[in-house]
Amino acid sequence: MYFTDRGIEELQSRRGDEEVTFAWLAERLVEFVDLNPEFEVPVERLATWLARLDDEDE
Repeated sequence: MYFTDRGIEELQSRRGDEEVTFAWLAERLVEFVDLNPEFEVPVERLATWLARLDDEDE
């Protein structure tokens, strides 16, 4: 188990029944990076990965 799995599991257990938009998620990611600028690169990579999930070229 990766360390991040615990956070993912907590997210799923606390908010797993909620529905959110990608606009809401993007706002939360910007907010997170504003508070934690050292995570800008990993958040950018996650956002890009999510944005391109359906691209067959990637």
